[in-house]
Amino acid sequence: MSLLISFSVNSQQSNQESFKKDIEYLASEKLEGRFPGTNGEELAANYIAEKFEKFGLTKITNSYFQNFNFTLPSSPHEEVKFNEETDTKINAKNIIAFIDNKKKNTVIIGAHYDHIGYGGQYSLDRGINEIHNGADDNASGTAMLLSLAEQLNKRNDLENNYLFIAFSAEELGLIGSRYFVNSEVFNKESINFMINLDMVGRLNTEKELSIFGVGTSSIFKQVVNSLNNNFKLKIINDGTGPSDHTSFYNKDIPVLFFHTGSHENYHRPSDDINLINYKGMSEISNYIIDIIEELETYNKLEFKETISNQPTVARFNVSLRVMPDYVFEGDGMKADQIIKGGPADAAGLLDGDVITMVGEYEVKDVYDYMNSLSKFKEGDITTVKVLRAGEKLEFEVKF
Repeated sequence: MSLLISFSVNSQQSNQESFKKDIEYLASEKLEGRFPGTNGEELAANYIAEKFEKFGLTKITNSYFQNFNFTLPSSPHEEVKFNEETDTKINAKNIIAFIDNKKKNTVIIGAHYDHIGYGGQYSLDRGINEIHNGADDNASGTAMLLSLAEQLNKRNDLENNYLFIAFSAEELGLIGSRYFVNSEVFNKESINFMINLDMVGRLNTEKELSIFGVGTSSIFKQVVNSLNNNFKLKIINDGTGPSDHTSFYNKDIPVLFFHTGSHENYHRPSDDINLINYKGMSEISNYIIDIIEELETYNKLEFKETISNQPTVARFNVSLRVMPDYVFEGDGMKADQIIKGGPADAAGLLDGDVITMVGEYEVKDVYDYMNSLSKFKEGDITTVKVLRAGEKLEFEVKF
């Protein structure tokens, strides 16, 4: 074995051991699922800040913590209230660290570190009061964030500064990242692009890796494809999605969101450390480092809007309690998860069903699906047509 190969193998093993150590702590029973505002989330925040301190990263204020509080809306038509004195406010904090390379532009790398505690209304196992450790979601992304911070802080050849942010309250509606991009410490003009790491711990045997936001800069598609020699990439141009990169896209910042896909353990107590693919995480981390190094050779990236041709999603007051597969490329809306106890579950729909009609409304994609829901109110009864393994089926559902 050559010295170069030996060094590479040892480096990957060290990386995997680091991931394992971080995830074992962040997804431990001691942290009780890291729900925003709880002691468990506080322990996680302190752990991340101590790592930033150990690596020698800079504080952008007098602390690694960006403290804030928020009150969740009482109806879908209200907004989250920040830093107001209410009886139901939740105290939270983002953890922020900086590599100051004395450059003009800054790259942001982010991951949310919160999860859903004991589950409650956020769990897909309804009625079960158990700790949801969130090993993949998102101890995996937080561990990769820490690894990238350590690696990039050892470099002296970088043409960007790097800002690392562990976000709170992503699970409750991207709240930590929304607070950050509207705070005084956010300087939009200096931001080059943002990388988001959310659920990167379950690379499957086909090595399927989804990358959202590839259309938000003209160079992204060329870079991610040219450097890939390991993954079956699912490339999604859209800069929006159910994670914190959306907050930055909405500020006209190019984004890349890395994700190894949903699974049957998502938002369930079974999302635990024994299911994490540490070797896969190391491979993804190395790929991201390659992408960062390539993007270092370009000037500040120009933002491109990616959703101007997408339909406006109507407001809706009912739900089938179905989690969409956002990377499904066929006609219809593929149900990634059917939530137990919901209308779809009660009607007999199964994970993997592709919804093609809701009532009289044709469903070509997730946007058609959401718009069709706006036509109904609670108590309504309608039919849902699906494709299941090539067979056309019809179910009666009650909202």
